[in-house]
Amino acid sequence: MGEERAGAILDALQRRGETLAVAESLTGGLLAAAFVEVPGASRVFRGGIVAYATELKAKLLGVPPPLLASHGPVDAAVAAALAAGARERCGADWAAATTGVAGPDPQAGQPVGRVYVAVVGPAPAHGEPERVEVREFTLPGDRTDIRAGTVAAAVGLLAETLDVS
Repeated sequence: MGEERAGAILDALQRRGETLAVAESLTGGLLAAAFVEVPGASRVFRGGIVAYATELKAKLLGVPPPLLASHGPVDAAVAAALAAGARERCGADWAAATTGVAGPDPQAGQPVGRVYVAVVGPAPAHGEPERVEVREFTLPGDRTDIRAGTVAAAVGLLAETLDVS
């Protein structure tokens, strides 16, 4: 994924006086690790929640159980709810989330490599809704490739949303 891009995101957030949290499913802590590898990350990075089991997405991150029941854990709206939950529960300005199928088998009707990443942040202006960006990816490779690609996709979406090059 590259420590440089994660570092640029953390630097930009620090300049803005803002913080970051993550919610992870298929990446199992790799996204958080990408940020905490950067020296000084603690100035900006608040923490992360790994909710691998579907019921923990509801219990720990507040994803509505009816959403999980109707759409399953691998879904764009679920990714957005994961990010919103991490933002709220970790007391962060921004949060990124990952959910998907790393394989080796399909899950809940979703193919191996189907991934959703989301970023949720503060409203751009008073009275406007919070910022929500979600992307769907179909990533190639084995579990390791898909998980690494998901981290890169989440960092990329966060950098794009924050306008960090």
